[in-house]
Amino acid sequence: MNYRKILSTLWVLSLVLTSAAQSARDTLSADGPFILHRDGGVRIIRVDTAGNILDEQLPALGENYSFEVTDHRGKFPFRVTLRPVSRDNWRVKKAASRTLVMSDPHGRLDCVVSLLQGNGVIDKDLHWSYGQDRLVVIGDIFDRGNDVTAIFWLLYQLQQEAADAGGEVCLFLGNHEPMELSGDIRYAKPKYKVLARELGIPYRELMGANSELGRWLATWNTIGIIEDNLYVHGGLGKDFYDWDLPIPGVNRKMSEALFMRNKDRKAKNDTLNFLYGSYGPIWYRGLVQKEAKRRPVAVDTLDLLRGRYGVRHIIVGHTIFRDVSTFYDGRVIDVNVDNAVNRKKRRGRALLIEDGRYYVVGDKGKLRRIQ
Repeated sequence: MNYRKILSTLWVLSLVLTSAAQSARDTLSADGPFILHRDGGVRIIRVDTAGNILDEQLPALGENYSFEVTDHRGKFPFRVTLRPVSRDNWRVKKAASRTLVMSDPHGRLDCVVSLLQGNGVIDKDLHWSYGQDRLVVIGDIFDRGNDVTAIFWLLYQLQQEAADAGGEVCLFLGNHEPMELSGDIRYAKPKYKVLARELGIPYRELMGANSELGRWLATWNTIGIIEDNLYVHGGLGKDFYDWDLPIPGVNRKMSEALFMRNKDRKAKNDTLNFLYGSYGPIWYRGLVQKEAKRRPVAVDTLDLLRGRYGVRHIIVGHTIFRDVSTFYDGRVIDVNVDNAVNRKKRRGRALLIEDGRYYVVGDKGKLRRIQ
């Protein structure tokens, strides 16, 4: 037996494994925690600032269990306390003096913090400071950035703090939430794919139905009416009008299929095939784009939709524009922009509805009035 050859092979293998482990640590950055409920206990996974995976099993979580969260560089620390979760009302009639509307943060916690601090929604320690007023986020927290988990936890905590102060945080599903939760991770940063590989489980399971964040995500609505505005990530067109689906039913069906594979959603029944398809509420672009393939909505159909739901405006995200933009003489407002670019160039980043007036705001407050 050639022991020298065996030892040489083992040495090379050791170098490869060591190199792979180092490469994983170099790719990973601070993240988590991912809290997974399993039979017989709770698994808590996080990544520290050195790229090390910390994986522990607890028999249970104590009452008022809390933990610290940071961005991927260890900045913007804040504390989160776990709580029971429930679905928001799909129709909110309570008036707020101020409603800040943003969309598509896509894993950029720094951009979220600068926008919310610059408009008085949170203080320097990232606590709610908007009193009895309202924050609306129209989906797409997942993908493209390195702080997806941190943004989820910040919104989770702010939702409770707002409620305690008499305000509210209203959250809506985008198209990237069901993409990621179905296993479509093409737009996820490499760190998330590496983490899943190192753990030996699909990334979708870290946010799945048995996770703390997954349980919360399952309560998010897809469509909501707040005062006299309808909020939806993509949009509503003639197809949606013709289906004539009740909004509470849409919200329930979208949540029931949230953790399914996309092919299974579409195969389950015609309604889910439509809702999760190109002309359903999280993907439709025909309110803001005019190409024939988008099936742009006609003015009379838009007015029929507004009349059916008793709203003045339909406010969307999803389709990105250079600045917050209006369509159909202001009946439709799109708030999706490139947050990093617009932050740098001091362009519009969100919509502020204040005492019945509509403003585009940036990181330092109001930029211009649009209605």
